[in-house]
Amino acid sequence: MDQILHKHVEVRGLKLHIAEIGTGEKVVVFLHGFPEIWYSWRHQMIAVAKAGYRAIAPDYRGYGLSEIPSEPEKTTFKDLIDDLLAILDLLSIPKVFVVGKDFGGRPTNYFALLHPERVSGIITLGAPFIPPSRSFAVEGQPEGFYISRWQEQGRAEADFGRFDVKTVVKNIYILFSKSDIPIAEENKEIMDLVDPSTPLPNWFSEEDLSIYAALYEKSGFRTPLHMPYRALREPLSTTATKVMAPALLIVGEKDYLLKFQGIENYITSGMVKEYVPNLEIVYVAEGSHFVQEQFPDKVNQLIINFLSNHI
Repeated sequence: MDQILHKHVEVRGLKLHIAEIGTGEKVVVFLHGFPEIWYSWRHQMIAVAKAGYRAIAPDYRGYGLSEIPSEPEKTTFKDLIDDLLAILDLLSIPKVFVVGKDFGGRPTNYFALLHPERVSGIITLGAPFIPPSRSFAVEGQPEGFYISRWQEQGRAEADFGRFDVKTVVKNIYILFSKSDIPIAEENKEIMDLVDPSTPLPNWFSEEDLSIYAALYEKSGFRTPLHMPYRALREPLSTTATKVMAPALLIVGEKDYLLKFQGIENYITSGMVKEYVPNLEIVYVAEGSHFVQEQFPDKVNQLIINFLSNHI
């Protein structure tokens, strides 16, 4: 990891952290999910740099080593899109490939929707493009559904507050690595779903956990609980409805997101291609929600093949 460089750039009134490796005009930007930061793309950044690309992975505002906004609760998905645009303008990068995972797929797709002239292609992991007119996140889910719980002001804060930051990150990694949606019983909290004796996934080391924990100790969970969970309620308004850029969707076959009501059919029926007509879909056998960390070599090859086909 020593070859990955780090710096802060000041955009839109905030100092945002970016990790970077590689040089040249072919640029790939990686957008993380939760409970992740730039580090979740470590394997992919090194791989694409070796393949001749410049890789950039920012920490969103309020995440990791980036500055926390004065009012995190006002952060919107449009802020993430505008931050990315400002970073590219500051670094004089005219056009990029954008790779996003989990909720990072939303700014990835909407950046391509709103700024098509700046995008060579997009890759999303897990979450397909959901147009403004549709929503799958909380439909048909019980009261104990983790997103519903974390959208409730103060509830996740109290739940997380019973543990140190390292334990919270560990528990979420364990929960999100499973193939079932995290759902708590009425008198339980989401953190209670994890037995303290449960080991980390075998592809996620104690060193990895310590790196994540140190960064979340710095940032806290105030911004991450709002963005994405509470910000999901705010619609992204645009008249554009189709992402026309070349696109790749990488799905772990055991990603719990596939159990969100309607999502699997939306993907397998081809309905998603009504909104992303140039989309290729690839499933990774045994792949979990963290497929890029679980099977880095497979995901790296899929990414590099896509890049080389659309450069």
